[in-house]
This record gives sequence, C-alpha cells and structure tokens, in this order.
Amino acid sequence: MKITVAGLGYVGLSLACLLAQKYEVTAIDIVPEKIKLIKNKKSPIKDQEIEDFLAHKELHLTPTCIGKEAYQDADYIIVAAPTNYDDESHQFDTGAVESVITEIMKYNDYATIVIKSTIPVGYTKSINERFHTDRIIFSPEFLREGKALYDNLYPSRIIVGENSSRAHVFASMLKECAMKQDIPLLFTNPTEAEAIKLFANTYLALRVAYFNELDTYCEIKNLNTKQIIEGVCLDPRIGMHYNNPSFGYGGYCLPKDTKQLKANYEGVPNDIIKAIVDSNMTRKKHIAQMILDKHPHTVGVYRLTMKANSDNFRASAILDVMNMIKKQGVEIIIYEPTLNLDSYEDMKLVNDLEAFKTQSDIILANRYTHEIDEVIEKVYTRDLYFRD
Repeated sequence: MKITVAGLGYVGLSLACLLAQKYEVTAIDIVPEKIKLIKNKKSPIKDQEIEDFLAHKELHLTPTCIGKEAYQDADYIIVAAPTNYDDESHQFDTGAVESVITEIMKYNDYATIVIKSTIPVGYTKSINERFHTDRIIFSPEFLREGKALYDNLYPSRIIVGENSSRAHVFASMLKECAMKQDIPLLFTNPTEAEAIKLFANTYLALRVAYFNELDTYCEIKNLNTKQIIEGVCLDPRIGMHYNNPSFGYGGYCLPKDTKQLKANYEGVPNDIIKAIVDSNMTRKKHIAQMILDKHPHTVGVYRLTMKANSDNFRASAILDVMNMIKKQGVEIIIYEPTLNLDSYEDMKLVNDLEAFKTQSDIILANRYTHEIDEVIEKVYTRDLYFRD
C-alpha cells in the first residue's frame, strides 16, 4: 500500500509520520525549505513527537516537491492543504485543496483521495461532482497544535465520511499505526462527517468562551476566578478540563471553524452559534481595555503564540488585543524568539529577554511561563493553571 500526504503542516506531517511507521509514504509540499528539513530528519514545526519520530524512528518516508513523483503510484492520497476562512465570502477558501486535487487527477486515475483539511458542510459531494469522480472522501482530524502526532497516536476517535471498503481500509491503517488500543471508529455520510468537525470545534470554542466570560465577570467584580472555576468544575458533568481562561480562543481551527458553522446556519434559527463568535471579540476588547485603563507608555507582548510549547501564532487572540492597544497610541514591543526579525507589523521585536523586561511597563502574557517570574508585578495574564 502506497500513501501520499499532500500538505505538510501539523495535520499532514503528523499523519505522514504516523503512517510511515508501517507504510511507504511520500510527503509533498510546495515549500522547498520544509522538504529540505524533513530530508535532514528535522521538523519544520514545533511538535515534540514529530521531532522525535523524524530524528530517531525508522520511517518509510520520502519527502518531495514534485507532483508526478508523489501522486502517480499512490493508492491513497491524503490532502491536508490549508483552508483559511474568507471573511468576505463567509466560507473557507478551499483553493489549495482544489489545486492539489487538480494535480492528482493529472497523474493518478485510481487512488482514493482523503481530504483531511477542514471544509464547509456539503463540500465533499460538490467537489466529487465538480471533478466528475467518486474517489474523494472526507475524514475529519481532531488534533491539537504542538501535540498533533501524539493525538494521532492516541486518538479519541477515527471518523470517515463513508461506509465502504475503502473507508474501512483507511481507518484500519490509522488504527494499526496508533499506540492506543481501543479506538472508537465511526463511519458516516460525507456531509455528516463535515458537520461533526465544525460542531465539535464550535463546542470547544463555546467552552473556552464560557470560562473567559466567567473570568471577565470575576475581574470586574473583583472575585477569585480560580475558586469559582474549581467549584463549578468539580461537578463531574462539567469536569476540570479545558477551563483555563485566556485572552480568547485562537489557533488553527477554532476561529475559522466557528465562523464557518455560523455561516452554514444562514436561514436556520440560532442564538448560541452566533454568540460564540461574538463572545470572542468581546473578550479581546475587554482585555485591551483593562490594559489601557492602566495608562502604560510601553506594553510588552510576551510571545505571540497561542499556547505554551508551540511556535504557531496564526489567529492568536493576542494579535487582536495588541492591535487594539496600539490603535490608542500605546507603544507595543514584542518578545517572540521564533521570529528572527526587527519588527512585526510595525511593532518592534525585542528578543533580548532582559531588555524586553526592562523596557516594558506592562507585560501582556496570554500564557505565563517562569521566564518572567522576576517581573511578575509587571505581568498581566489571565492564565490560572499555567497549561494549554
């Protein structure tokens, strides 16, 4: 069985590493620097398990930038191209997915094409019609940034949007390469599989937004957020997980998936789905106002990343917060060691940590680390548990 993975972000690269334990995997990306790093057994993204697999595991993995080489002999082709949300069209930009499928069709007329990218509800059906084929199926991924390979090794479930022999083969490959033993498998209709991904991530965003609004209430009313959260979450129906306040939900999936689901609700009665999207902006405005009320001259932003142990800051909540503060005439400086630049969006980078601490009147930290212990009196964070 020959497998190709197209798109080597955290979804694609984690799947390539997972499957290359037992199958011949070709991994393709349009960025030559990524291919060069992978050939040298180095990860282009920050993920402990991916880094370890590439450095130490015996993987049957061939990285390439050449489409014909990647696609012509593959039995299964996994598409993990990015699909960002377009605020003007109110839907995912699926152009990268379609570009990959177009190239696949040039070189291969038999492979099963499995879309792992997040897509709008109804997309699998429409893309099959557009390409006059029935080879394209969808399988949602449920991965955390920085823990993508771990979540493939120990998945909560495997879902494929088709109940067929080829769908069962694909699910069995994922299950065979995982470390977890008892993995729930679910085979659904294609449109239902697409909806599962959006509803699952929107529920997670709802939970983040809920605890953030709880924290906003406590901050304004001068109450102890941690005591209230623990009292609420000791109820086993609620649980002590996914309850750490932040500046807002962000990262690869939650902002775009909530907006896409909201768009899919057009013509359908709803209040909660819309409120989840609106609540995130309300939270960021509140955080910005709390900083502005302190009248700082210089605000230091400690890391742009969304989570601890991550190098990704795409759609990070702190980006909106710092831009709101900047618009009020406050100087912003940034400490972000993953960026080897002098500035980011006209804001100065100060990657000498000691200089950063000295120059900042207030340090804005979505996630706290012990690196800034010695200036804790300057730090503004809502991070209670120093995790996720």
